Amino acid sequence: MVKTKKRVVVLGGGFAGLECVRRLESYFMREFDIEIVLVSEDNFLLFTPMLPQVASGMIETRHIIMPIRALIEKTIFYEDIVRNIDPFGKIVTLSGTSEKRGISLHYDFLVISLGSQTNFFGLANVEEHAYTMKTLNDAMILRNRIIDMLEQAENETNPILRKSLLTFVVVGAGFAGIETAGELIDFVLDARKYYPHISKQDIRVVVLEALSSILPGFSEKLAKFAYEKLIQRGIDIRLNTAVTSFDGTEVLVKSLENRENKNIEAIQTKTLVWTAGVTPIDTIKNSIFKTEKGKIIVNEFLEIPDFPGVFAVGDCCQTIDPITKKPYAPTAQLAEAHAKIAAHNLYALIRNKQKKNFEYKSKGQMAIIGKRSGIASVFGMNIHGFLAWWLWRSVYLSKISRLEKRVRVLLDWAIDLFFDRDISRLKYLKRESSKEYKELDEVDDVW
Repeated sequence: MVKTKKRVVVLGGGFAGLECVRRLESYFMREFDIEIVLVSEDNFLLFTPMLPQVASGMIETRHIIMPIRALIEKTIFYEDIVRNIDPFGKIVTLSGTSEKRGISLHYDFLVISLGSQTNFFGLANVEEHAYTMKTLNDAMILRNRIIDMLEQAENETNPILRKSLLTFVVVGAGFAGIETAGELIDFVLDARKYYPHISKQDIRVVVLEALSSILPGFSEKLAKFAYEKLIQRGIDIRLNTAVTSFDGTEVLVKSLENRENKNIEAIQTKTLVWTAGVTPIDTIKNSIFKTEKGKIIVNEFLEIPDFPGVFAVGDCCQTIDPITKKPYAPTAQLAEAHAKIAAHNLYALIRNKQKKNFEYKSKGQMAIIGKRSGIASVFGMNIHGFLAWWLWRSVYLSKISRLEKRVRVLLDWAIDLFFDRDISRLKYLKRESSKEYKELDEVDDVW
């Protein structure tokens, strides 16, 4: 009698999805009755903590990406976009293009780890004109934009236009925003030596934050240290300030500190970088799964209550901190913790063993704020300055999964100590959304 295979499909090749797949491989490596399938829009894992350093030219683009096929062994991999999830029929539909047919994958067990997308909070004109820091493409485009602004400003004689070219606005003072602002000002000030008509006083970096402090989650002391250090570097940080509009040349802001003051202030700039939040992708929002603020509701096992054998992990699911009663912040550390429990519970489900509740305790958090300075909160200790910067580099370097990539990043950092950063502007184009040209015309085998 032929033994029927069970198929586990994991959607998403980010930190959560890939960690889940690798855990599942360790459980089922020699068990041929289990097939593991991974679907990801990209064929690489992007090491997002170092993305701002790609935008500033400190790290080469390919050095923070790990090819998925080099990280998996047993798993079948599809590079594709998930178009639809049918939990009743247990089918995932993948998109088709002019070059390939769309397919449907049947599953017995499913892990949804589709991550998130940038949240513009309904500001359509901001979404149209702003730059983001979510993908590798975003980092490369931003780097080109910064260099382009320097090139244009160098020979611009109109003082008003020149000022707007050299004003860079970052919206959001969380990890992504602060680290992007720190890298941005480092890059611009270092590159300035090649532009004799641009002085340090001409360059302006502004950070806008709707909350009353930067880097939420850190202690007040560490956040204050980071704030003061960034101010010393010449970054203009405006708290309790919300963006209302951006048309590509002017960003309009309002103060949230005094609700009665409805005055709108304008900042002339050609470059606005939006890092003010994320939201689950539209595929999740448009699905039949029950959600809260766009995130899939899961039980204590990270399983979707109405659909046994279907798990959600990472940014697209909601897990609540029992102490604060608020959702955990979407971090890579949390995503990997989700993945480990989901993989264990899948194994337990398939082999009729005891499932584990999801329990999470942060190991700490770190941020770098430019020029060999950072802040860190690890194992109850608060560290700032050079030691925190060194700790950030050491920890994140160790987390890169391939030795080859770790060596390349280490060499990039070493080169940055002795040589100037490259200011060549590579003309990457913004990637347009993929169009689906063909209807689904191939259905995968259903066991």
